[in-house]
This record gives sequence, structure tokens and C-alpha cells, in this order.
Amino acid sequence: MEILTKLVKQTEEALNQLYGLDEIDVSFEQTNSKFNGDLTLVVFPFLKFSKKRPEDTAEEIGNYISNQLDEIKAFNVVKGFLNIEFSDKYWLNASKNRFEEGIQVPKIGDNKKIVIEYSSPNTNKPLHLGHVRNNVLGYSICQIFDAVGYEVVKNNLVNDRGIHICKSMIAYQKWGNNETPESSGLKGDHLIGKYYVKFDQNYQKEIQELVSNGIDKEEAKEKSSLMVETRDMLQKWENGDLGTVTLWKQMNNWVYEGFEETYKRLGVSFDKIYYESDTYLLGKEIVQEGLKSNVFFKKEDGSIWIDLTPEGLDEKIVQRSDGTSVYITQDIGTADLKYDEFKMDKFVYVVGNEQDYHFKVLQLILKRLGKSYADGLYHLSYGMVDLPEGKMKSREGTVVDADELMDEIVATAKKQTEELGKTDGMSSKELTELYEVLGIGALKYYLLKVDAKKRMMYDPKESIDFQGNTAPFIQYTYTRIASLLRAAEKVDFKLPKVLNPVEKDLIKLISNYPNVITSAANNYNPSEVSNAVYELAKTFNKFYHEHTILGEQDHNTRGFRITLSNMVGETIKHGFNLLGIKVPDRM
Repeated sequence: MEILTKLVKQTEEALNQLYGLDEIDVSFEQTNSKFNGDLTLVVFPFLKFSKKRPEDTAEEIGNYISNQLDEIKAFNVVKGFLNIEFSDKYWLNASKNRFEEGIQVPKIGDNKKIVIEYSSPNTNKPLHLGHVRNNVLGYSICQIFDAVGYEVVKNNLVNDRGIHICKSMIAYQKWGNNETPESSGLKGDHLIGKYYVKFDQNYQKEIQELVSNGIDKEEAKEKSSLMVETRDMLQKWENGDLGTVTLWKQMNNWVYEGFEETYKRLGVSFDKIYYESDTYLLGKEIVQEGLKSNVFFKKEDGSIWIDLTPEGLDEKIVQRSDGTSVYITQDIGTADLKYDEFKMDKFVYVVGNEQDYHFKVLQLILKRLGKSYADGLYHLSYGMVDLPEGKMKSREGTVVDADELMDEIVATAKKQTEELGKTDGMSSKELTELYEVLGIGALKYYLLKVDAKKRMMYDPKESIDFQGNTAPFIQYTYTRIASLLRAAEKVDFKLPKVLNPVEKDLIKLISNYPNVITSAANNYNPSEVSNAVYELAKTFNKFYHEHTILGEQDHNTRGFRITLSNMVGETIKHGFNLLGIKVPDRM
């Protein structure tokens, strides 16, 4: 907002003239909805200079800046808060500028490059609800950073190797009978996930049998014939055994095809995919270099460590005594690989908050190694998704499968839309597309409207509700606007004689929208966009019910309300695009 720059400048001048202050930070915030005003200045930091009561200080500053700026209609003081109210003329001019210029998002990225890694699934199971939150969050962050002027690289690192993959392979060898996705009628990722669960079921039986024969449970886990075979298979894979590698490739390819189908339906994509089978040896050379430069140290058993106690952490292993790497080693190597390829200014990992410590350690190690890109690392830590039934467990088969979840929520969207009678005159193809847009939109919005850092409970029924803070409510608002515009004659932008309060509220929300996007990027938080779009939709519905639009008799007022409605629709569509959600023209 251009007015904000002028307001800050005049406030700095007021502080200088009134209290002799120079070079002091001045910031305004949105006025609390309980009070009259558009922007608020908190004056408490200035009291030691004014040597007056908060109310008197605010009054003096308010009088000074209101005399300097014609845009200010009035101000009021609530204790130490100075609330500034702009004139209708200012807001009408703001709406005119928005109409002429469109949505202008500040390009704070300045074409800097940012690599955002998200999804990162294992190839031993299909994607589940937790993965869905990761994917929609990662994709939305990519959209937001693109909007503010960054060059974005959407990145996925697939965990396609390791003991967990071998568990599915062993189970398939034993009980698969050469089953394929085609012969089973299952998506490839679902087929492999079935054998991951089957492995665990039989593994648990073996453990119980060994324990019943008097063997300690921890020892039984190691002596289980299934686990012995799995470890042997991992060793064969690492040694390049042809039969093992061939089976691994075949099963992984089935999974990739399944993932791609899920990604496409979810509306997410990637510019670059890395595979752990190609990267798991990376980092070893860097460890050796760090050992020579005393960043790392070697213990008596030959294992290599880093001492992070000066940073308040502990010692961290980076290479085992047998010479094999650990996850942090791979991440060091992969970070270097990314920088060599992209020379990014920032790189973001979208990973659950159970890995907070891991990424704190990773950044510290990269800094100790003198990596120039270390400060650009950011862990977008998000909370887990809970269900009314409790936690999800992949190996026990108690997860909420992403594909089944999408099927169910689209079916719910169909049922509720039909019950509301909103499908008249639409073809079966149009209806199928509408139910998909509503269902997938409801799922994504529900996961994105909550601050990423918070743990959340997912309620499928609540997410598809056509009332409240949901995607269907906002999508229906958009279609209401689209219908209104179809019925309206083409009009030029007009300025009304009077601006009513709800019209002013709409203009304020539209004018502030670009700042919301900037804030969402700075905070890595799509929920700021979600909630801004919801507030806009809610306010428009109030406007729609309280005021006549197409039937308005005054020509200027009708033209203004039609173009204001159009700007609301454009903003909703823009915001939903940043969230990766489609809007229908009809419903």
C-alpha cells in the first residue's frame, strides 16, 4: 500500500518534530475489528521520549499526521493505540488503481533462485494423508514464492532404497506368485504396499514364536529368519546382485507409476526428481575433507563424528565404523549436489516436525564446513495430521490412503452438491469435473488453512461443508460472482457518490491482498492466503445479501458494484491458484 509508505514517513517526521527522535523504526498493523480504523500505531515504545501518558502521546502524533495527509479522515485513541481511518475518497481511488493495474504482488524475490524439496516418499507403500499435507503444503509454497518473484525449482527426493524396500521385496518373493498391477487390478504403489504390510504381519508372528520359546524380544527381532533374509537382500543390492537389482527396479517402477497417478490427481508436480539410490553414497568425500580440516573427529572404533556441544547440541555421528554413511551424510552430499546444479540462494525442506533436530544439525554442519549456501537452508517444519481414530501406521496397514481419501471426498462432494440441488442444466461430464474440483479443493484447503507448524485433526465431513471456512463455500462464492458477471452488461469502472461500510471492507481486503502474499512468503505459511481469501468471500456474501447489484438504479453505483464483484472474483481465483485449488465457473 502506497499510503503506508507515506504514513510511516509522516509518523517519523512527527516523532522528530514532537520528541526529537531520529532513525526510529515505525510500523503499523491492521486495526482490530472491534475498533474504528484501518491501520494502528502502537505508541508505547515512544513514551520514554514523549514523557507523557500513552493517550496524550497518541493524540499528539494523530493530530500531526492527520494535518499532513489528506487521505486521513479521522483518528481515535484507545489507550496506547492510535487508530487511523482513511477517507472514502482514498478507498475509492485505491479501488480504481486496483481495477486499472490488476493484482500487483511485490517482487521481493528479485529473481533469486529457491529450491523447494517436498513429498520425498518411500517406495514401499502408497501415499497417505500425511503425504497429502506435505505435498499440498510444498506445492503451495512453490506457488507463493513464484508469485513474489523467485525462480522456483520444485524438487522431490525419492527414498527408493534401504531395509524398508527390501521388506516388500522379500514378501513379494515369498507370497507374490508373480502378481502384477495388471493382474491384481491394483495401482503399483498399492500392490507393493500390500506386501510391506504382509511382511510385518509375518515378521510379528515369527517374533512371537521365538519369544514363546524363551528368546528375549529384542534378540528375537534380530534372529527372525525374515529379518535375516532382508538384511542379506540389502547387502546383495548394495553389491549389485543382478537378480536383486532387477526385482528392485521392477517393483519401484510399479510404485513410480502409481505415485504419478496420485500426484496428477492431487495437482502437484516437480521440476527435478532425485533418487536416494543415486545419492546415498554422496557426502563421504565431504566427510573426509572435514576430517582433514578438523571439522569432524574420529573415535577409537573408526566412526567419524562432529562435536556440536558449543551450539548447545550433542555429538553427532556422520560415518559408521564400518565406513557406511548415515542419513545426515547423504543430506550433506545432496545439499552440495543441489548447489552445484542450481546455485540456489535458498533451499527449503518441507518435512514433518519430528525431523526438527535433524535439520538443525544439518545446517550447523554445513556452516562448520564453510558452505556458502548454509544460511539459505530452511526447514519448513509442519505438524502431523491426526484422525479421530488415532495415529496412522503404515506397516500395520492402518493409514488413510491418499487415493481412497480422494475417492471418498469426491463422492461426498457429489452427494452434498446433489442434495443442495446445484446441478441443474449440467452435463454428466461437467458434473464429474465439478465433483472432482470440489472434493480435491476441499481436501487441500482444509489442510492448508491451518498454520503449517500446528498439529491438526482432519475431519473429512467438515472439510466438504458448503458453509464456513471451507473450499466449497469459497468456490460457491466465486461461481456466484461468475453468474452475476454473465448476467451483467459490459460496464466501465464508475465511482459512486457514497461508499457503504461493506464496500469499504471489500476494497480494504482487496488492497491488502498483495501484502498477504508477501507475508505468506516471508513466513512460509499458506494459511495466511487461505484465511485472507476466506475473509474476502465471507465479506462478499454479506455485501451480496445486503445490497442490490444488478438491480441497482443508480448507474454509477451499479457499475462500481459490478466491477468490485469482478475484482473480488479475480482475487479469489488468484488466491486459490496459490493454494493449488481450482475454481469452477458453475455449480
